[in-house]
Amino acid sequence: MRHNKAINHLGRQAGHRKALLANMACSLIRHKRITTTVAKAKALKSYIEPLVTKSKEDTTHNRRVVFSYLKDKEAVTELFRTIAPKIADRPGGYTRVLHIGFRQGDAAEMALIEFVDFNEAALASAETKKAAKKTTRRSRAKKAEAAPEAPKAEETPKAEEAPKAEAPAAEEPKAE
Repeated sequence: MRHNKAINHLGRQAGHRKALLANMACSLIRHKRITTTVAKAKALKSYIEPLVTKSKEDTTHNRRVVFSYLKDKEAVTELFRTIAPKIADRPGGYTRVLHIGFRQGDAAEMALIEFVDFNEAALASAETKKAAKKTTRRSRAKKAEAAPEAPKAEETPKAEEAPKAEAPAAEEPKAE
């Protein structure tokens, strides 16, 4: 039975598990996104969320506490200088775990863990949705008429540049 077992031991002794989570946390802080198994991603999420919360308040004590977990000076600096200001207004939930399928060799379930505010694709799609809501049917019709004129003006200089690029290439075979 599983009574009163709070953490997933990940099949490792305590020292090995702490080192594994510290290394994965440092990689996540540096790269903002890593791929691992689902079990390790869930364990990493519960490991790194309190550290990110501590990084919101930049004090010497908090830096030392976070360093005692991570054991990497560059990762601590990155966490406090880059990540903390970006997530300062977020009350929690700094990471996201996305299931991405199964590993080829042993069919282990894989996941992508990333910082929520550092996903450029999701942030870009949110901005485009906000811009798309403001348009109306009448303004779209005007833009559609004006749009074909703009690319024609851009295409004509490109057509003039292309023959100039081909002329030196034709001269090289004559030199042989």
